[in-house]
Amino acid sequence: MLFKKLRILSKFNTLIRPFLAISLIFAGISVGAEEPNDPPSPDESTLNGAVVFDELTVSKNQVWLELDPLAQNVSAPAEPSTDLLAKLRRNFALPIVMNKRIQSELNWFAKNPSYLNRVFARAQRYLPFITAELQARGLPFELALLPIVESAFDPFAYSHGRAAGLWQIIPGTGRRFGIRQNWWYDGRRDAVDSTRGALEYLTHLHKLMDGDWPHAIASYNSGEGNVLKAIKRNRARSKPTDYWNLSLSKETSAYVPRLLALAELVKNPEKYNINLPLLIDEPQFVVVDIDGQLDLALAAEIAGIELDTLYAFNAGNNRWATDPDGPHRLVLPIDVAEQFSTALAAVPLKERIRWQRHKIKSGEAISQIAEQYETTVTTIRTANNFKGNTIRAGAYLMIPVSTKPLDTYNMSADGRRESKQNAVRKGNRIEHVVSSGESFWTISRKYNVNMNKLASWNGTAPRDTLSIGQKLVVWTNEAVPATKASGNNLTRKLNYTVRNGDSLYLIASRFRITVGDLVRWNNIDKNKILRPGQKLTMFVDVTKQSS
Repeated sequence: MLFKKLRILSKFNTLIRPFLAISLIFAGISVGAEEPNDPPSPDESTLNGAVVFDELTVSKNQVWLELDPLAQNVSAPAEPSTDLLAKLRRNFALPIVMNKRIQSELNWFAKNPSYLNRVFARAQRYLPFITAELQARGLPFELALLPIVESAFDPFAYSHGRAAGLWQIIPGTGRRFGIRQNWWYDGRRDAVDSTRGALEYLTHLHKLMDGDWPHAIASYNSGEGNVLKAIKRNRARSKPTDYWNLSLSKETSAYVPRLLALAELVKNPEKYNINLPLLIDEPQFVVVDIDGQLDLALAAEIAGIELDTLYAFNAGNNRWATDPDGPHRLVLPIDVAEQFSTALAAVPLKERIRWQRHKIKSGEAISQIAEQYETTVTTIRTANNFKGNTIRAGAYLMIPVSTKPLDTYNMSADGRRESKQNAVRKGNRIEHVVSSGESFWTISRKYNVNMNKLASWNGTAPRDTLSIGQKLVVWTNEAVPATKASGNNLTRKLNYTVRNGDSLYLIASRFRITVGDLVRWNNIDKNKILRPGQKLTMFVDVTKQSS
């Protein structure tokens, strides 16, 4: 009922949105999702050891776990004073002395203008904020381009080194600079928190490196210890200690040249026959106080935007709601912020999440209850005002739960992981259940697959902790002997045509799968009736089927 009432508040915004989109299209502006394909992969010599993986140019020791491109609508042509790239080039401060390493990076970017267009269009959402932060801190404007090198401006980017977000911050560095990371929230993916943390880190590195920006930028990539050691080695050998003469990893050796190449392209696009999209120097989002925990589906409903859009602006939120311990704010598109604040003020605090009354069963542990309701032990303790883990059978707990089914929250951490696991790839799909003592390394050896790819297929990093009973998806081109698949599922893709009398329950029972999986694989509403002739995709465990 609450959702229906709130729809009225956002009705005007919803009605005018299609007309705005149509007007943008007639103005010759790209609206919506980006092209699915990035430029063809260059050979390694072209990019000084860099390779293209999952549509992004990255270094050899990184694997991006990227979801669909996060395109940002580009505003209509503006006055020159609001041209963001013109502002950047007027304020560039780092000297560029052309050399082979910079030229190599320039050559690749110049040959792949479609890649640059997509990345800069995606940057529109974040660049005005980042530029304002750089200006306030007196930092070089070239650093605004660093997220292109790090993540291609994808807040959900995740490397196998456990670096996350626009600025690819590793957990330890994030904690060092005050970025919250817990089950509910990871500020490394939040545009506001990650930008402030990254710029604090870069400021620290600049001071540590005695004001040498190439050294500081290289340290951001490899860690200050590696750069300081390289400087020390050169000094001991009476060699120059500037960045260009240091012996660093291939990735770090290409890192500074790549940033400077991007700055050169922004500064002189005509010289390289590049037409960059027009980016507007106006804020694209605003931070809104929400005064406590809030269900994200309800927040999207109030704002009049899609839930996936809300997650794209608030990529730091891992679950179905904001962190009960904060930050108690949301980042919202600037055109919906006012109506959101007005509508939220009308929603009582107790109605901003839904509560479930749970009767404790004999032998039930608080950790089991937390897992059942997709929440944390700490949240349950706080909600019920008690400490410790002792609970009494027959007593009741109040549990915060989502207002919509959990599979609605596609861009939550679990939703992104499931999307990765359910992606259709070549070969045989095996579902492996983690046993005691197993790691990504031992599992990759068991199935003869690349460890980094195994982690990528499951939306994780190789160094992430595995839990006993956790399900991993493995794709292999090899035939899997029964002994190797013992204790796990050997799964095949199956295309099924719905027949008269079929229902989701009947089909799921027939093939020994769950209704939830069937709904998720086919992106359908479980409450709608199936139509005869409708096509369904299933991943069926062939070892469980009757002969």
